Amino acid sequence: LGDDPLPVLPFPDWETLPYDLFSPHPDIVSQRLAALLRLPALKRGIVVVPVQTLLQRLPPLRYVVGSSFDVRVGQRLDLDAEKRRLESAGYRNVPQVLDPGDFAVRGGLLDVYPMGADEPYRVELLDDEIDSIRAFDPESQRSLDKVDAVQLLPGREVPLDEASTKRAMDALRERFDIDTRRSALFQDLKAGLAPAGIEYYLPLFFEQTATLFDYLPPNAVVALHGDVRGGVERFWQDTESRYRLLRGDKARPLLPPVDLFLPLDA
Repeated sequence: LGDDPLPVLPFPDWETLPYDLFSPHPDIVSQRLAALLRLPALKRGIVVVPVQTLLQRLPPLRYVVGSSFDVRVGQRLDLDAEKRRLESAGYRNVPQVLDPGDFAVRGGLLDVYPMGADEPYRVELLDDEIDSIRAFDPESQRSLDKVDAVQLLPGREVPLDEASTKRAMDALRERFDIDTRRSALFQDLKAGLAPAGIEYYLPLFFEQTATLFDYLPPNAVVALHGDVRGGVERFWQDTESRYRLLRGDKARPLLPPVDLFLPLDA
């Protein structure tokens, strides 16, 4: 394609089975969030997506865009407030930053691995002002090139701010006969933590969900490859089978598949 190749955006699958008790790898979530932020403004390019991933109900665009923010050199930064903001955005407070979605605070330093970024960054403060931002190697912890600003996407596809977790807890109580005191799912949410597999409760956190079609430009051309109908039918058979098998746990009630995935006719 010469000197101006078409950008290719993969939108990967979570690589978990429906209702699994563990969450997707941070690298996968990072790629997905980066793609969701970029898609609405994409003028030309190719988006590659597995058909089962196309069926997923996603966070609305306003969450992905509205929960993103920039950190710039010269900006005033309250580290305690920033720590709370990162935790509310789904970032993990860790001793050493290694994966997308990690952050660590040490003295006047903030290390953060933004979702959607290729490398982590070290934000150094002088008093309460950002003095420098450098990329760094997560293995050696050595600082690399300076940058002027870093964009921070949400840390997860599920929001963990107080209002969103309250909405999810209220929805759990309303929809299910759940003993909140014995439910690790409920107690983790109450403590502001992200339970493993929380992605399969995503619709409880939003008034309305979206699909990948809502992120695509209106003139996007859809090209199907392989037995798409058969793939969708097999996915739905497997998902409904897992739902029937696993839904009996009252401490961790499951949302029906139609709440999480688009049916074939949609």
